[in-house]
Amino acid sequence: MTGNTDVVVIGGGYAGVMAANRLTRRDDVTVTLINPRPAFVHRVRLHQLVGGSDGAVVAYRDVLGERVRLVVDTVTGIDAAGRGLALASGGTARYDYLIYAVGSGSADPSVPGAAEFACPIATLEEAERLRPVLDAEPATAPVTVVGAGPTGIETAAELAEGGRAVTLVCGGVLGPYLHARGRRSVARRLEGLGVNVVDGPGTEVTAVSRDAVRLADGRELPSRVTVWTAGFGVPDLASRSGLSTDALGRLRTDETLTSVDDVRIVAAGDAAAPSDLPLRMSCQAAMPLGARAADTVLSRLAGERPSPLSQLFAGQCISLGRRAGIFQFAHRNDVALWFHIDGRPGARLKELVCRGVVKHLADEARKPGSYALHRVPGGAERGRLLRTGPGPAPASR
Repeated sequence: MTGNTDVVVIGGGYAGVMAANRLTRRDDVTVTLINPRPAFVHRVRLHQLVGGSDGAVVAYRDVLGERVRLVVDTVTGIDAAGRGLALASGGTARYDYLIYAVGSGSADPSVPGAAEFACPIATLEEAERLRPVLDAEPATAPVTVVGAGPTGIETAAELAEGGRAVTLVCGGVLGPYLHARGRRSVARRLEGLGVNVVDGPGTEVTAVSRDAVRLADGRELPSRVTVWTAGFGVPDLASRSGLSTDALGRLRTDETLTSVDDVRIVAAGDAAAPSDLPLRMSCQAAMPLGARAADTVLSRLAGERPSPLSQLFAGQCISLGRRAGIFQFAHRNDVALWFHIDGRPGARLKELVCRGVVKHLADEARKPGSYALHRVPGGAERGRLLRTGPGPAPASR
């Protein structure tokens, strides 16, 4: 390809910022990042925003390369045939290549009353709306957190450490990703903070009202504030634009993250479904996917064959208030190991990871091409799944 190449990145989260920064390796590439917010949302700190210990935002000047043009707007439509974008402001944008990194947010809850009375916290705006709701209630008012994944656990611990009366409704197992040993450690910490953990059969939420949460086993838990952390969804931009998506709306791609419909569209982050085997939604996956998406575009511009996905997972880290945490180590294929680090060392490690995420983005902005974690081999498991299809999840060891 000769002349200047216009690459547009939709979405300024972990994947989008990484991709945009990396694309500036070539002087003949003009990079535009379109994002609805003027600041970067450090999403892994949203529970801290709710608890009052962090603002969960970083100025784009601290993580975005100088050659990346930031447009604060929302893409409402993709015209793949015409390589054009429609914007909410009424404007348009054109591209030679498009990186689709729209991220994820709260899934629309199907539980009666949840949409009306529960407060999600998957986005900055949702977390900011929850803060005054909590502030309006006395510390003794019962708060129910629904969902026992990392977000639910972190939110419950953060609020309980701040003196709130918190119940965590698991809808099954506490921390499904965790090894049994790690799960026991988390349970002990939550107990120490006074969190009432409701887990096991029959703990699925069947209805939410203004003052209560009803469970499948018939129990009704008092709740002045209900925080909903169960499930994530992705924007429907791709499906509305006529692109192929999976059942959740993630853009379907091959192993180079290229859309199955259009070689000029590449996906990254939570909204990508490579080979119908999407990775776990996390910043741990998003940044390598962003780097891989950028490398796919750069390879095509250089007339080279793009490299396929190679994803390495290290585990999962969860904060348990400001004074404790857990880092759950895992196999390369993202299955939890018996080994974990908890307590104060776990909290320090979690904080190191949170700061490290921003540093990775800032380093890539300063020196495009320096990030290399997406090149570390992720083991043979993904290759096996590509050959045979997904089977039963392997047991944690």
